[in-house]
Amino acid sequence: MSLADLLASLALLGLVMGATLTLLQHGLRTYAAGAARVESQQSARIALERMAREIRQAGYAAGGASFPAISVAERSRIVIHVDLDGDGASAGSRETITWRLTSGVLRRNAGGGAQPIVNGVRDLELTYLDFRGHPTTTPDEIRAVVIVLTTEADRATGDPARSVATTIATQVRLRNR
Repeated sequence: MSLADLLASLALLGLVMGATLTLLQHGLRTYAAGAARVESQQSARIALERMAREIRQAGYAAGGASFPAISVAERSRIVIHVDLDGDGASAGSRETITWRLTSGVLRRNAGGGAQPIVNGVRDLELTYLDFRGHPTTTPDEIRAVVIVLTTEADRATGDPARSVATTIATQVRLRNR
């Protein structure tokens, strides 16, 4: 084997290694973007289920006591009331729950400060329906809430053109109204 053969072999090996490295880096970026998207979807599903469960319980009171189920009904904020301790009122700690979207973060406040639930929220759309299924914004008339949550991966590829939004939705009927 001559020096020229050795140099040619090393050059060929360098090209193969460079191509392999490029392929591995692309695979790693694709995996990271997919993992971030799955995490975003899972977090959104968990938040949507929790929000739906709490809205469904809004207005519940032991012993048939009556108080407003919802006191604030805005496009990206809802304030609900639940009697968790069975005293017939929703005035206790953790019995008034606020869900709101603030700067891309879905937050829940049950008296201990607004806790972040999901990051990377592009949009939260709450639509309130009366007993006929028509949109309303009057809290006393609300019988159902349509929740549409749009998220995108927190640590996506860094390329805005490649970011993919995920939208999940549900309709929740207030049990106690």
